[in-house]
Formats: sequence, structure tokens, C-alpha cells
Amino acid sequence: MNELTAGKECEMTPQQTVEELDRYVIGQHKAKRAVAISLRNRYRRRQLCRELREDIRPKNLLLIGPTGVGKTEIARRIANISGIPFVKVEATKFTEVGYVGRDVDSMVRDLVEVSMSLLRTQRIEHMGPKARERAHEKLLDVLYPEGRKYHPLSGYEKHSDKHGNLSMCIEETDSVSAKRQQLSEELKSGELDEKEVEIDVNEQTTPMVEVFSSQTGFEEMGINMQGLQSMLGNMLPSRQRRRRVKISEARDILFQEEMNNLIDHDELQKEALNLAQESGVIFLDEIDKIASSYTSKTGPDVSREGVQRDLLPLVEGTSVMTKYGIVKTDHILFFAAGAFNVSKPSDLIPELQGRFPVRVEFDALNIEDFKRILIEPQNALTRQYKALLGVDGLEVEFTDDAIEAIARYAFQANADHENIGARRLHTIMEQLMEEAAFDAPQKLSGKYVIDSRSVEKAIAPLLKNHDLARFIL
Repeated sequence: MNELTAGKECEMTPQQTVEELDRYVIGQHKAKRAVAISLRNRYRRRQLCRELREDIRPKNLLLIGPTGVGKTEIARRIANISGIPFVKVEATKFTEVGYVGRDVDSMVRDLVEVSMSLLRTQRIEHMGPKARERAHEKLLDVLYPEGRKYHPLSGYEKHSDKHGNLSMCIEETDSVSAKRQQLSEELKSGELDEKEVEIDVNEQTTPMVEVFSSQTGFEEMGINMQGLQSMLGNMLPSRQRRRRVKISEARDILFQEEMNNLIDHDELQKEALNLAQESGVIFLDEIDKIASSYTSKTGPDVSREGVQRDLLPLVEGTSVMTKYGIVKTDHILFFAAGAFNVSKPSDLIPELQGRFPVRVEFDALNIEDFKRILIEPQNALTRQYKALLGVDGLEVEFTDDAIEAIARYAFQANADHENIGARRLHTIMEQLMEEAAFDAPQKLSGKYVIDSRSVEKAIAPLLKNHDLARFIL
């Protein structure tokens, strides 16, 4: 893997991964450790010799715990901090092969798309300065053709650091050079952004292929639509359309064209396939909803046990056709998560159970956890509301006894009704902050203190009325 494809996965130790997750997810140390070890093992495996590396399969994780305890949040944060292709999918959206709906292979195709996007972003960061300089020179040629040093037919060669060398056979005078330098400085400073120019934009002449999307079958069948479109595009001549746009927009259009010329798309696709195969992670949420306890006994059930049978080859290792090429799933890491409040892991088919050897049970949240969730994470709810209302000049302050009361009411609501974990805090905070959010900034401004009495006034009446609490909290 070259320097462009290597992500943070190989830089972060398990301890560093856990520390990063601690900034957003409270508690659940067993789950964080298990996830961190699994990610680090991907890097360790790639450092081994080929013979041994091929035999080491990923240890897939099964995350078990009630809703709202951090399963999905850990997945979201891993996607942000790991720098590797990561896809989160819902198990309930798939159906058995042969029925209308998405088949399980589509999650692998989604993973490759994420891999392509990740590498393309890295290419832009790496080659962006060169592409911007070329786009800048093209804009100068449009604004001041007299100062053009080279004939426009010479263009810019791919992978070349030099301009085309077909000279215009003109002698550049001091006045021409000075005028071009002045325009260049004005372009860079943004003084000319509102000025309109005419530029030639390349257009593809194969629009008819685009009507077949992945949802209508061609992509799902694995037909390489991009290859077909590229072949047709090479057979049919490309055409240019002259557009009159502002310089700010022209700069973006020319930048995209130059980036497209600089990027080797064949190499990009090859690296994307390898990155997805070797470092890809698929998070399969709500897997408990496809367990046999949910299965209808009165007729065929195409979205549960049949999906498990279709999932099995993916987890075991198979080949999936994508529009960029064939992807082997042998070393893709799978995280599966579910509440398992109706079903249990043993309700999954035995073959699938065996493919998730590492099982981690999440802890239920208590009052202390709720208190920490309200104030400790980098994206804590209290910080969010302070920032939102601060826009209208309202300086919100939560006292310690208010935090204690909010946590206590959230825990009580979960105990009395359905346990939805930390998501209960969102409903309680919305009820608590509704008056301030409505009155600011016309009726409220300055400092606004929320204490335990404010919390009790807003929340206690709802908890006393059980029927009302079921709908509002």
C-alpha cells in the first residue's frame, strides 16, 4: 500500500483508538477495546509475509446491547478516525436473492464506492496545488490571450510538470509580462471573481447509458457500466460547449478538468479495490431483526433467514463483481450489532454465528453515565444547545443540580417506559429547552440559567402522567 492509500488505521495503536473514542462515547470500555484490537490487527496482518497473511482471517465482532448505548456511535466515530473504507448498513433493508429489494452484495459495492471516494480525496489533496496552478494559467490565457506563451493546441500533458512546448512564436515584451503578472495577482486575490468569462467545457456524448442506475439492475448485476461508458466515449468524439460563467465558477470547472487529467483512473480503481479488500470494514446494524425469532411461520420470509444464508458467503469469503472490478471479501472486517431484546444470538443460523467469534455485550446506562454524557463528550448535548442559542445572544448555563436532575429523569423514564438509552436525553432536552428556543432572541437575551427547579417544572409533570409521557418522552 503506497503513501496515498495508507490511512490512520496503521498509525493508531489500540490505546490511541480508545482515547479517540472516549471523546465521543461514554463508558463501554470492553466494546472500545475489542474494536480497537480488531482495527490494529488489520495493520499487523499486512506486515506479515504473503503466505501467512492469506491464512489470517479477520475476527468479526458481534456487538450486543440495548438501543441507545453507543453501538452505532462507535461505528460512526470509527469511520471518521480510522481513515479506512467504512460502510454502515441496516440488515433489514436486504431481501433474499430472487425477490424485489436490495441483495447483500450491494454492501460490498457500496464499500468500493467509499474506497474510491477516499482515494480520490487523497489525490486531490496531493495533486490539488498542481491542478490549481494549471487552472490558474488557463484562466489567465482566457483573460489575456496576448500573453499566452504556448499555442492552445499544446495543452497540458498527463503526469508532466511542464507546459506543452508548441510555441506561439511571439516575443514577450515587458508590458505583456507586466500585464499578465498584474492579472495573475488580481485573480489570486479574488478581485475578478464576479467578472464573467467564456470557457470551453468538455462534454461526454454518451448520455443514454446513464439512464440505467444501480437500482434498476445493471449495477446490481455487476455489469461494468463505467467501462462500457468509457468504451462508447472513446468511439464517439467528445465535444466542447462554450459557457459564460463567473470567474469563481470557471476556476472550479477548470480545476476539476485538470484534476481529471492528472489522475490515473486505472491506477485509482486498482488501488480502491485493493483498499476495500484489505482494509474495508462493513458495519451491519440491526442484525437481530433478521434472527429466526422474528421469522413468520405462516409463509416465506424473504428478509430474514434467507438474508442470513446470503450473508454467509460474504462473511466467509467470496468474490463480488463491482463496476470497478472483482472484490474478494475474505479479509473484509464485519461488525454486526443488535439489541437482541426479542431474539438472541443463538437464533441466528449456526454457520453465521461461527463467523462472529468475538462477542461484546454493552452495559446499560445508569444515572452517572447520563451525567457524563451530558457534559463530557466533545459533542455533548449541553454544548450543542449553548452554541445554538448563543447565535441569538442567549448565554445558557446549566448548573450541576440541573445536570443531576436531567440524568435522573432520563433514567426514570427509561425504567418506567421503553429503554431507549441515551436517546432519552434528546427528548428531555428538547422539552426543557423549548421555551428558551422559542423566546430567543425577542423575549430572552443575556444570561439564562437552568437549574434543578427549571428541569422539574418542565419534566416532572410529564413523568407523573404516564400516558402523556409515553408519547412525549
